[in-house]
Amino acid sequence: MVGSGTAVVGSKVLFAAATKDVTRQNLIGSANTEQRKHASIKGAKNILLVGVDIRASQNPKVGTRADSIIILHIPASHDQAYLVSLPRDAYVHIPAYDNGKESYAGGQEKINSAFFFGSRGLTGPSKLSHGFELLSLTIKELTGITPDAGAIIDFQGFKKVVEVLGKVCMYVDEDTTSIHIGHTKDGKKAVPYKTHPDGTVAYKIPGVTANFYKKGNHCFTPEEALDFVRQRDLLANKDSDYGRQRHQQQFLKAVLREVVDKGLSSPTKLPGLLSAVGKTMTVDDGGISLEDWVFAMRGINPNDLVTLKTNHGDFNSQRIPGKGDVELLSATSKDLLRSVKNDTVQNFIQAHPDWVSVS
Repeated sequence: MVGSGTAVVGSKVLFAAATKDVTRQNLIGSANTEQRKHASIKGAKNILLVGVDIRASQNPKVGTRADSIIILHIPASHDQAYLVSLPRDAYVHIPAYDNGKESYAGGQEKINSAFFFGSRGLTGPSKLSHGFELLSLTIKELTGITPDAGAIIDFQGFKKVVEVLGKVCMYVDEDTTSIHIGHTKDGKKAVPYKTHPDGTVAYKIPGVTANFYKKGNHCFTPEEALDFVRQRDLLANKDSDYGRQRHQQQFLKAVLREVVDKGLSSPTKLPGLLSAVGKTMTVDDGGISLEDWVFAMRGINPNDLVTLKTNHGDFNSQRIPGKGDVELLSATSKDLLRSVKNDTVQNFIQAHPDWVSVS
C-alpha cells in the first residue's frame, strides 16, 4: 500500500510479487462476521495492527501477549491516516472466550492479556487467529470499533526488513538505554541487566556496558532497530510503555519511509524487500481484496501518517490487587477513540493538538 501511488506498483506482475509472501487468514473472526459479508472499500476504515515479539525459545503452546496494539484509522476521504496506540496495560473487560483448547471466563484484565487468553494452548495459525479474535472482540466492546481489516506484525521479522534496507534512520526523541543488549570490556556481546519474570529491570550486571541510543538523529542496524523498539524501562523521560509505544509508531513510519524512498527505486533490493515485508505480516483483508486496498489507499504515503498518543502520553495508573499497576483510559482518551469510531479524528486533533506525537 505504501508505494501504491507509484507507477511501478501499477504492474500486475509486481503486485503479485509484492503479495505472494503475505500470509492471509481470518484473524478478526466473529468480531466482524456481518461486516465481512457486506465488505466495501468505500468509507472510513479501521485496521487493527498487533505487534508481537515471539522469541524462538518460547514454548509454542504458551499464550502470546500483544506487545503493541495500534488502530490505523483511514478517513472516508482516503487521503490521510492516523495511528492510535492503545496502552498494553489498559485495564479493560475481556469477554468470555473458548478457543477449542482452553476457555476463559471473562473479566477485568490488562488489554494485552486478551491475545494471551485467546491464543493459549494453541500453535501455528490457529494460535494467531484466536488471539487476534479475542483482542478484536475486546476492542469492539471497549470502543464500539469493529476492525475492517487487521494484521499481525512480527517485530523479529522487521529485523529482516532492515537487513534488506541496510539501515533505518529516524529521530530518537529521548536517550534510551538497552536492558537487553550490551558488551563487555573485551567487546563480547552480553546482557547488561538482569530482569524479573515480567521483563522489568531487577539489577545491573557488573562489567557490562549497555547499548545506548542518544537523543538525536540515528541510523539503526537491524539488531539495534529490534533492540530499540523493545525498550521501555530505562527511557530518559521515564515514560515507560508510552515511550515504547511512541517509538514503535515512529519506527514503523521510518521503515515505511525507507521502503518507499529506497526500496521501490532499487530493482536489486525490491524483490528481497517485498519478500521480507510479506513474511513479517499475517493479514486479514476483511473480505476486501488486497488489490482494492492498494487502489483505494494509493494517495497515502508515510508522511501522511499522523501518530496520536492516548492519555496524552501520561500515566493514569492504579494498583489493582493481583493485577499490579494498570492503566486507566482517561475521559479524553475515550473521546479520541470515539472520534476514530465516528471518523472525526481531525476534529479531535483541532481541539487537542498536543495529543499528536512527533514522528
